[in-house]
Amino acid sequence: MPPPTAELPQREHGGLPKSSSPTPGRKSSEAHDSPVITADGKQFGSDNSAAESDSPGGEAGFKEGGYGWVVCISVLLINAHTWGLNSSYAVFLAYYLRTDLIAGSSALGFAFIGGLSVSIALLVSPIVTLSIGYFGTKTTLRIGTVLQAVSFIGASFATHIYHLILSQGICFGLGLGFCFTATVGLIPQWFNKRRSFANALAAGGSGLGGLTYSLATNTMISTLGLDWAFRILAIVSFVVNGACSLTVKDRNKAVGAIHIPIHLPLFKRLEYWLFIGWGFFGLISYIIVVFSITDYAQVVGLTASQGSIAAAVFNLSQGIGRPVIGLISDRFGRLNIAAMGSLAACVAVFFPWIFAGKYYVGLIIYALLGVFAGIIWPCVAPVGAEVVGLQLLPSALSLYWLTLVLPATFAMAIGLSLRDPGVNGYIRVQILTGVFFFASFLSVWFLRSWKIQEMDALDLSEEQQEAGIQDDDVISNIASATGRQSEHRPSPGLFRAYIYGMLAIRRV
Repeated sequence: MPPPTAELPQREHGGLPKSSSPTPGRKSSEAHDSPVITADGKQFGSDNSAAESDSPGGEAGFKEGGYGWVVCISVLLINAHTWGLNSSYAVFLAYYLRTDLIAGSSALGFAFIGGLSVSIALLVSPIVTLSIGYFGTKTTLRIGTVLQAVSFIGASFATHIYHLILSQGICFGLGLGFCFTATVGLIPQWFNKRRSFANALAAGGSGLGGLTYSLATNTMISTLGLDWAFRILAIVSFVVNGACSLTVKDRNKAVGAIHIPIHLPLFKRLEYWLFIGWGFFGLISYIIVVFSITDYAQVVGLTASQGSIAAAVFNLSQGIGRPVIGLISDRFGRLNIAAMGSLAACVAVFFPWIFAGKYYVGLIIYALLGVFAGIIWPCVAPVGAEVVGLQLLPSALSLYWLTLVLPATFAMAIGLSLRDPGVNGYIRVQILTGVFFFASFLSVWFLRSWKIQEMDALDLSEEQQEAGIQDDDVISNIASATGRQSEHRPSPGLFRAYIYGMLAIRRV
């Protein structure tokens, strides 16, 4: 008996308006020569564009990897000196909570700063998407580099809580957002078969940076003081990110990337909502874990040095583990690994962290499983490409980050508000974290079911599936043809198809 499938409506090009004549730059036969399209319909990235052209060559001369490995290493270094530096806020937070250096402060205020930097980075994504279309990837990245350095310099002179909110919160978040959004979609443009591995390798930079700066920041604060710790971080990040802005290149023109910052038709897709749900719940839990692990260590009676080492091991796990996740994603399926990683993060909270985290060895064991807590970062771009295709990926990610602003802003504040005094003060925080990781798993598991349903309904081969990721018109054409062939065939129904997809053992 064949697996149950549901009839699919014609897949409307991500919600883009249809017309009787093909849209310029979006025909299947011309998809690789299409220009970058911005919200107002202007074309950028072509030879007559005012914006700088980062894209080397066309699709005809494209080879898997190639210069893409230079881009991959550049993005790895950028992640190390943006998200990696952001991870070191756990050390700053533990220091703030145990000193009276900052006037007018409170534990909730310090927690808000950590979440604010992430939420600002996500909130600014539509502006960054427009900036990429108008000014190019390199210029956008340089703007972020300057903003981030300015934020650290400003924080080094902070004496009141609002100084930190403006510098370490808002300004750093702006810099992080410009750097991250400008580079997060680059690697999928350069790789097909090794897309997940290359993306995860670059994402691992945040873990390696977090490892380095968790230890270095704690040492610099102890020996040089808080002000010079900030200044040294400003200098190092400015030099590294500035150098990487010279080596990164996009292929926006070659793949016909669409830079529409607010592309609302995406919200009409059920699969896109499942994609958002995976990130929404996963990000809340991730932020709580990454910013609280150092303070948690001291709450249960460990030293500040042991807490710093635990945070460093947590980041080391992500730095080493993310490329491994990428490799096995390419081998066993991107949605499969995203789902299993989310489930593993849930299990790690409910067992190693809750039952053994009060002991140093137990906390280190949980930290070694930290790669699963940040499963969203190595998987988000490849999974996004599976959902909407490469052409719509910049627009899809722009909206995606925007919807994650709310959880990013209040995740750590919620976590600290649930913290109680005493050795078991984090138990409610841990339970909430585990529950949200499980909700994240359910979202991506339903998304996997949708993908299986789509593949079965359209009878896609692996080659057709990969072609559909490269050019969404492929899926539209197949869906249209399938609809005509299935006109007189009864549909088993969506519910049955989703249940089958949840239970099926497939490489997806």
